[in-house]
Amino acid sequence: MSAKRSTLADVARLAGLSPTAASLILNGKPDTRFSAEAHERVHAAAARLGYRPNIGARALRTDRTLSIAFISDVVATTRFASGLIQGALEEAERAGHVVLVMETRGEPAREAEAIEAVLDRQVDGIIFGTMRARELFVPDFPDSTRVVMLNATNPRYGVSVLPDEEAGGRAAVDLLAAAGHAEGIALIGQNDEAERDLFRSATVARRVNGLRSELTELGLTLVAEESCWEWEPHNGYELTAELLDRRDDIRALLCMNDRLAFGAYQACSERGLAVGRDISVVSFDNDELASYLRPGLTTIGLPHVEMGREAVKLLLSDAAPGQRLVPMPIVERHSIATVDTTSESARRAQARLAAGRIAG
Repeated sequence: MSAKRSTLADVARLAGLSPTAASLILNGKPDTRFSAEAHERVHAAAARLGYRPNIGARALRTDRTLSIAFISDVVATTRFASGLIQGALEEAERAGHVVLVMETRGEPAREAEAIEAVLDRQVDGIIFGTMRARELFVPDFPDSTRVVMLNATNPRYGVSVLPDEEAGGRAAVDLLAAAGHAEGIALIGQNDEAERDLFRSATVARRVNGLRSELTELGLTLVAEESCWEWEPHNGYELTAELLDRRDDIRALLCMNDRLAFGAYQACSERGLAVGRDISVVSFDNDELASYLRPGLTTIGLPHVEMGREAVKLLLSDAAPGQRLVPMPIVERHSIATVDTTSESARRAQARLAAGRIAG
């Protein structure tokens, strides 16, 4: 038979105070006007009895369960976006909340079951997270249910947390320009003309807009744009190999993500081009494998941990609708060769990086 759970009344009795006084002290209420000695007695009594607050009873009094739901597609079971959950867990713990993590695999039936389960548990709010940034459909909830979209958007629930992709796109161009690259720059993974009637996501559009806007402002042009729908290593390899075989003026590659860059590395190596010396490569995401490439891949990282923290902060503060853009860190390694840092475009890019740099 399990031991009887200690109650607030037991703590108060042992400390020689009323239950109300013990409650005020244990809950950290400011200006209680109790002595330091009274605080010490209450905390000592709670420790001696192994007292734990009754969350269910507290929920009845405060209409809060100190719990948050995190419903995602495949965030929990992929290393790529698990930082979203890590950040959410860290911030929730700091705020004294627990997180109920549910994964749907993107299946509507599993999503409906997850939503029903967390609503039955009367969570204080729901975070919907996605591995890839996109617009996400979710059903209507009672007005009292707080909802935050993490790495996603929804027209009905306007509080969302996203990476600042446009600034990230600009930073990628600045890194090449600051090293003196003014000619022979190719884009791997995207071509506006080839993808005129296609839509990836609003965040990808922002990344592309940042790239192109910064190129224009610095007076730089792309000599080639190679399109593919799936940003996977085999496509990065094939696009880069074909490009290098038909042109001998390619000096830098802007890859739309790290997986494309992995393939680009192989294509360069097979053609005797040393990345970081003969040709430069910069990309996006800061995939775990980017640091294991040789030379290490310079990339614009996805700030998943900070995004997870921000989502919990917004949920618990009942924030007004709006998109919170989290800066993407520049992760510099050794994949960019220095060409000529004295040109006008190089100096301008260096100034931009100095003004807005975020350490990786």
